Amino acid sequence: MNATTQSAQPAQNARPIVRMDKLNKHFGSLHVLKDINLEITQGEVVVVIGASGSGKSTLIRCINGLEEFQQGTLDVAGKTLLPHGKGGQALQKIRTEVGMVFQQFNLFPHLSVRDNVTLAPVSVRGLGREQARDSAIRLLTRVGIEDQADKYPAQLSGGQQQRVALARALAMEPRLMLFDEPTSALDPEMIGEVLDAMRELAREGMTMVIVTHEMGFAREVADRVIYIHQGEITEQGPPEQLFDAPQHARTRSFLARVLKH
Repeated sequence: MNATTQSAQPAQNARPIVRMDKLNKHFGSLHVLKDINLEITQGEVVVVIGASGSGKSTLIRCINGLEEFQQGTLDVAGKTLLPHGKGGQALQKIRTEVGMVFQQFNLFPHLSVRDNVTLAPVSVRGLGREQARDSAIRLLTRVGIEDQADKYPAQLSGGQQQRVALARALAMEPRLMLFDEPTSALDPEMIGEVLDAMRELAREGMTMVIVTHEMGFAREVADRVIYIHQGEITEQGPPEQLFDAPQHARTRSFLARVLKH
């Protein structure tokens, strides 16, 4: 592998909020992530692409400790995660600094939209209930569904539920947002409303790492696109470079398949 494509390309004078050094992840005998070296800087929008099973979702799940890794080091928001899940205090701190939106919405069905958004700030951060409720309305307005605050998840469309999940993650005031294919469970007509909310976050300067199959969205919002193949960073660079002039045959082959659909 060409070392220049495996090393990260942080913006000049920007502080890295994520730094991976020779990170390796195994599921039993399956080597899922192989010597990943990566830096993500504050304010950067990084989009991770690759075929199903390439390791891209595992990569971002390692960042907030949802997956343990076996070798290497990982620094997130100034805290160090160690192999095999060691360093529990660091993990707790990281999870207050990192928000995540999943493929599935994972909302509490028995709670209203507003209560879904206020639960973590009250129970984890100790925020007062009135302050948390005011913050929830601001966040629901930010993602365009403030009029749904008193409804329950089952009364919402998939796109609306995913925007509630986004507001819930933002309620913890994260320094970094992770997105694991947030539109893959949505009907096509609902994808746009979630991507619009994410575009607004990018415009506001939120640091984001996004796993997605939405290539047009990746080209539009990313500062950097990373292509992963079989657990390795094969190529990375600005979207115009990676999409219009990919350097590696594997990248060209992948893009030829996905862009023709």
